[in-house]
Order: sequence, then C-alpha cells, then structure tokens
Amino acid sequence: MTTPVIPVLREMRWWDIDSVLELERDLFPEDAWSRGMFWSELAHSRGPEATRRFVVAEEGERLVGYAGLASAGTASDSGSAAGADVQTIAVARDHWGTGLGSVLLTELLRAATAFECAEVMLECRIDNIRAQKLYERFGFEAIGFRRGYYQPGNVDALVMRLTTAPDSGSAAVSTSERGTEING
Repeated sequence: MTTPVIPVLREMRWWDIDSVLELERDLFPEDAWSRGMFWSELAHSRGPEATRRFVVAEEGERLVGYAGLASAGTASDSGSAAGADVQTIAVARDHWGTGLGSVLLTELLRAATAFECAEVMLECRIDNIRAQKLYERFGFEAIGFRRGYYQPGNVDALVMRLTTAPDSGSAAVSTSERGTEING
C-alpha cells in the first residue's frame, strides 16, 4: 500500500505556465486563458507593489491545481477598504471532491487579508454548480449576473461577493469561524 502524496501549495512562477495552460485548456476549453494573460498576472505578483497572488498545487512532480487573486491595492493606499477578485481556481478532474478547491480558496482569502481587502468578488459560470457550492460554503453570496460573460460560448456569469465579517478587519474569515469544513 502506497501513501498518497498530498498536494503542496507554492507561489506560481513563470516556469509553471506550460503546465497551468495544459490544465486550463482541459478544464476551460472554450474560454481558456492565454499564455499572455498568465504572464501579465505574474508580472504583478512580486515585489513591494504586488497586487496579485497566484499559487499552484503540486502532487509530486505534477501540477494538480492553481488559483489566482487580484487586489485593487491595499487599504493604506487610499485610506479606504480595498477589494479583491478571485481571478481563477482550477483543480485537475482526478482531484475533484478531495478538498483541494477549498485549500486553494483558503489561500486566496489569506492573500485578500494580506492585501487588507474588505470584500472579495468573483464571477462563476452559471452552469458550474460545483464551484458555486464551494463559494457558498465560504460565505460568498450571489449579487448579480453578467450576461454573456464567458465567450465564445456566450455563457452567463454569476457574480458573488464575500464581505468582511463584523470587526474582523479581513475578508478572509477562517473556515472554522464560518463553520465550514476544509474537505468540502
């Protein structure tokens, strides 16, 4: 009997883009991000002016997931609360139902805390019920739709928002505070 390898999260780097694109094209064939889109996001993910957090999940030598968050800056930049957007979360099909999506989302919410974000927004395909349930378990609420957002398939997006818990100072309320299990 072999011991299962547990995926390890780490910062996404430029040398991960080929593996990320392979997974991206498998999971999102109609509206996959381009190489240039990932390069652009990574260009804003390092240094003192960073506004992005992109991570990958590796199982041994294999990339089995990735996720990214974009911040509109820090609260100290403008004196008001900053916001963030979940740009992407992807989990290899053979890892669906393992809790990896929850782990990736938790990491993005930690980044939102580090960016001092009072709310986190995202768009989710209207037909992606699995993802919607994940976001709802973390406290995201549906606030609207974006008609024809995903192209070329002309699929609508459900817009969801997570706001700061009262007196927490952060959008990244721990899952235990929300009563959510990490293995969901």
